[in-house]
Amino acid sequence: MKTHLNLATTDLKRSVAFYSTLLQREPLKQFDDYALFVTEDPGLELALDLNPAFAQTHGAHFGIVVDSTAGVDAAIERLQSAGLDTLIEREETCCYANQTKVWASDPDGRRWEVYTVHDETQERDDADTTCCSTESERSCCV
Repeated sequence: MKTHLNLATTDLKRSVAFYSTLLQREPLKQFDDYALFVTEDPGLELALDLNPAFAQTHGAHFGIVVDSTAGVDAAIERLQSAGLDTLIEREETCCYANQTKVWASDPDGRRWEVYTVHDETQERDDADTTCCSTESERSCCV
């Protein structure tokens, strides 16, 4: 089973570069107005459609769960080596779980996290957790 996502993008070239880094794959198909990534781990089909008029809505984010902190560290290295801005959270409580994660945004402003869960908690989040510390960011947990 795979999840299929189709995302509009205003800059296909930059988006292909971002998702190639995030997913550690080159697109299976690529045209002037379309790219398709297919991965087994995670099980994903990600289609990118060029749409110069696209305007990102706020409040949504996407994530990839990895098995360990080593997986997060590998994502940090990959994203930073590609020159992407990252936000790193280590062993912070967010969304009723203690997690380590790295955040990066695609060229259209979609927030992506690569994370691992250390423990489930009864608390929603730490007071200083970036992910959920403000009302505008709380959507990451819903």
